[in-house]
Amino acid sequence: MDFKISDNFIDKYRRKKPPFGFNGLGELVYMRTYSRIKENGKNERWWETVRRVVEGTYRMQMNWINHHQLGWNAWQAQRSAQEMYARIWGMKFLPPGRGLWSMGTDLTEKKELYAALNNCGFVSTANLKNDLSKPFTFLMDASMLGVGVGFDTKGAESFEVKGQNKDKQTDFYEIPDTREGWIESVKLLLDSYFTYGAPIKFDYGLVRPAGEVIKGFGGVASGPDPLQELHEQISSVLEKNTGKLISVTTIVDIQNLIGKCVVAGNVRRTAEIVFGDPYSDEYLNLKNYKLNPDREMYGWTSNNSVFAELGMDYGPACERIVDNGEPGFAWLENMQAYSRVRNGKDWKDHRVSGGNPCLEQSLESYELCCLVETFPNNHDDLEDFIKTLKYAYLYAKTVTLGKTQWSETNRVALRNRRIGTSVSGVAQFITNNGLHEFKNWLEEGYVALQEYDNQYSDWLAVPRSIKTTSVKPSGTVSLLAGATPGVHFPESRFYIRRMRISKHSELLEPLRKAGYHTEPAKGSEDSTIVVEVPVDMGKGIRTVGDVSMWEQLSIAAFMQKYWADNQVSCTVTFDPKTEGPQLEYALQYFQYQLKGISFLPRMKAGAYAQMPYEEISKKKYKQLISKLGRLTFGTISGEEAEVDRFCNNDTCMEEEQTWSEIEVCELN
Repeated sequence: MDFKISDNFIDKYRRKKPPFGFNGLGELVYMRTYSRIKENGKNERWWETVRRVVEGTYRMQMNWINHHQLGWNAWQAQRSAQEMYARIWGMKFLPPGRGLWSMGTDLTEKKELYAALNNCGFVSTANLKNDLSKPFTFLMDASMLGVGVGFDTKGAESFEVKGQNKDKQTDFYEIPDTREGWIESVKLLLDSYFTYGAPIKFDYGLVRPAGEVIKGFGGVASGPDPLQELHEQISSVLEKNTGKLISVTTIVDIQNLIGKCVVAGNVRRTAEIVFGDPYSDEYLNLKNYKLNPDREMYGWTSNNSVFAELGMDYGPACERIVDNGEPGFAWLENMQAYSRVRNGKDWKDHRVSGGNPCLEQSLESYELCCLVETFPNNHDDLEDFIKTLKYAYLYAKTVTLGKTQWSETNRVALRNRRIGTSVSGVAQFITNNGLHEFKNWLEEGYVALQEYDNQYSDWLAVPRSIKTTSVKPSGTVSLLAGATPGVHFPESRFYIRRMRISKHSELLEPLRKAGYHTEPAKGSEDSTIVVEVPVDMGKGIRTVGDVSMWEQLSIAAFMQKYWADNQVSCTVTFDPKTEGPQLEYALQYFQYQLKGISFLPRMKAGAYAQMPYEEISKKKYKQLISKLGRLTFGTISGEEAEVDRFCNNDTCMEEEQTWSEIEVCELN
């Protein structure tokens, strides 16, 4: 039995121009990031991606209902699927990048790797003495499926790293050319050091060479070099720790090195966050590359945060933040005690032990999260928005039906059914409708979501979700819909948006023909090209320079109070000179209203080469836009797909997102 949306319904969308945001930039991002290559070698068009995603969603529902003999209503499902299709196609809500890429593909439907549909996860090392290599291999496995993972350092000093027993005969392991083979090799290596095992010699002969196509996940193979380098670097780290209690540095080093290896896998992007002790100098100095110069090559793979304590002295941490923006703060007590702050303490999430890399989800150890993004500013009225919430909720709840390859994850997921229904375009909605109206939409929407959760949890015969709402930072998903990401404000009215594209991408030829400036990416000249896109955000929306640090914190607290029962991901940009001295006082006030927050010193123009956003004048913008011709992706799909020139009038809208989320959360 299969589920398909009616061809007659789909025919209405085949030749219809999708409402991609920002006068074409959204479609460019879609073609680069989310359009899969079909069996005929052509790229998907938007109507095909939406069809794949929606059919995959309802197929998961159908299989669950039929497996448990709960009674599948094919007619009702068809009507519901068509409504979900229309709302995704029209950018009223969007699945996460993971969903746009993986839902309805062989990765989930044949290999049943449903973990790939989730944005993020968390794993604690608190039980490292017994778990040994498990937290590290979990992070590697999840990262290779595109899931960003948070972890902590609570396992430090819990056991002695015994080192390898050089007197034993060397074990040999021929690494299979699979994700599982790579992970098993890391497990064997770690366990050999943790348990005084025999030395291991790896045979990399079966690993496919660099450049070969990866059929399941997409992209091309990196070859064995990143894995071999990972083995060598992990060995080096553990040799230094042999004979001593496992250190904070060793835990973070291993996870960061794994992240670096995964990033080298080309199509995959990884995100990590580590939570440490705010009073540990060893932890706080991990990114002090004057003290730890060897970590500079891989320390960038994680955002480093602390488990802040209510009432603590924030001064020492704030001094570091002024220099480099870290550490971030996570108040574990607030994460466990509160859902929405306005509802008071309920302690229903008392088992939470951390969060995901962008910190919009409270998570138990080994728990995953599926997020979905709604765009209030793309709706006609509140009634329209509440109807969208139904289908956004249904997508995320459906993902919780998919089992993973980890028993610990399945156990917590079956109990919690945690999801995160997010809102983006906050700055746009407040500009157009006012804060009071936004509060009304959030409150009415939250109530509606709880009703949907009650209704559809009963239909699926599963527990209600422990939490249902969050505010994600968004990556490039908000570009598709023409929305500012999450709660963040744009950097400037006019700017150049730089995008990284593979040197071998078929997108480059039409971009160059249309007059877009391209140049090799600094540091990745052999593999990556940077494309420059001129952008006009339009009149009305305030930019980061107009919004104080205090107002940004207030908006995050507002969303934590009225919308997010999980968390609000917010990176507050601040002026190091004028606002830096105020950081510790701001944290003292807002520690009771937030579950997590991060900061970033405002960068000067030209701080480094090829900055993702470069502010330009209106005159410069018009000069650049006047040189651009028609952008057509006809050679990509077999159908001529036109992206309009970026308009040069004052009502043209464009996208923005904050510095810290540009690459880290790209597919999330």
